[in-house]
Amino acid sequence: MGDGTDALNEIAPSTTGRFLRKRGGGDRGQVSVEFLGVLPLVLIVLAVIWQLVLVGYTYSLAGNSADKGARAGASGGPGACQEAAQKDIPGSWSADITCPGRGSGPVYKVTVRLQVPVLFPGAADFPWTVTGTAGAADETDLAGEGQ
Repeated sequence: MGDGTDALNEIAPSTTGRFLRKRGGGDRGQVSVEFLGVLPLVLIVLAVIWQLVLVGYTYSLAGNSADKGARAGASGGPGACQEAAQKDIPGSWSADITCPGRGSGPVYKVTVRLQVPVLFPGAADFPWTVTGTAGAADETDLAGEGQ
């Protein structure tokens, strides 16, 4: 019967073996070429993910700022509202903070509008704004100061 090499020769003829041996040494640098081809796509995906993180962070900043402004304004008035709302917003975000004056009802409502930055805060902004609103019970009326 033999040593079993006859079955191997029928499955993989000798010409295939020579082809694979020649190709094995000729693909040097292929990984580098493929990496350079995919690199722009990877960079674009990373930039899109980073931009989405900035949009989410802007929403978080707007909501947190409005909440702090409403709590401070409910007990200290519009000046305290502006100061508290502006305190945690980084300087590279352009903010529009609306704090009502006295007599705005039993709920002290604050609106904070922030521009969404493009890739780097402070460089350029998208044309839309993120709005955060919050309210707190007006404590100045409860203390009798609003009358």
